[in-house]
Amino acid sequence: MLKRQGLMAAGLIVVGLTGALPAHAQADNYPNQPVTLVVPFQPGGGTDAVARTFAKVSAQYFPKGMVVLNKAGAGGAVGWKYVANSKNDGHTLTVVTAEFVILPLLGLFDHTYKDYTPLVQLNADPAAIVVPVNSPYKTLEEFMAAAKKAPATMNVGTSGTGSIYDVALSAFEVKSDTRFTHIPFPGSGPALLNLLGGQLDAVATSPAEASEYVRAGKLRLLVLMSDKRVPEFPDVPTAKEKGLDVTYGTWRGIAGPKGMPPATVAKLKEVFEKVGQDPQLISAIKAQNLGYVYADGDTFEKKMAAETADYAQVLKTLSIK
Repeated sequence: MLKRQGLMAAGLIVVGLTGALPAHAQADNYPNQPVTLVVPFQPGGGTDAVARTFAKVSAQYFPKGMVVLNKAGAGGAVGWKYVANSKNDGHTLTVVTAEFVILPLLGLFDHTYKDYTPLVQLNADPAAIVVPVNSPYKTLEEFMAAAKKAPATMNVGTSGTGSIYDVALSAFEVKSDTRFTHIPFPGSGPALLNLLGGQLDAVATSPAEASEYVRAGKLRLLVLMSDKRVPEFPDVPTAKEKGLDVTYGTWRGIAGPKGMPPATVAKLKEVFEKVGQDPQLISAIKAQNLGYVYADGDTFEKKMAAETADYAQVLKTLSIK
């Protein structure tokens, strides 16, 4: 059984935005108040970055502005439950990630994607393992050798129990015959800060979320859990190159509560189709070393359905409970 510890926190950040809706989009008087975009993780991680970029580019379509609310906890479940229980008038939306389909399968969240309205996918990134630049582990081989020598003594941070990085780390353990102590945090941002502070041996995250510290010479990427290397870090090997069949990653998008008025849903999907393909958004996402992927709401919902089935099998195979 993996040893897990927790750290919980939440924050509130307001992004004041102004703009004007096109005349044809004012028919049902939506939105008639600020739109709240709930981020279910703490500030500082990739999900928070995507949310802020999305909010900024969406400004022209929301005359009352958009409030970015960080509501962290339970691997994302706290924020998502908040949205599920909010008034379904389209004024409360949320950023969703791969954990959105994983947590219900682990019994850590009492809702599923079917209790929400997927609106747009914006991003996808592989999982990775990162260590401090002064770590004794300069290569993946050295990291695995140390883990095998002293099982469960190395502390590896994740973005929460049941998070995609938690699952990816578990899969890595199975494939590499290693064992770590998983230390879950309310987002990759806090995990990376604790790594920098010397409280952890490594963190399972995405290359994008660690990129600022990697480029500053503070952290080192050891491996990517992707099919191929990423352009931003061409020297970092994939797990497959090292003989480990481990391919995992996260995605991010926007969803609202179930039961929103059809006219509101139609308007949101129409607006988000424009925002999701806006050059400013694409440029900003790529500038943060985040992977850009666009999919409309219907395609996004089908992805969630497919991954629910896939992860159910993966979790069973890995015996993750």
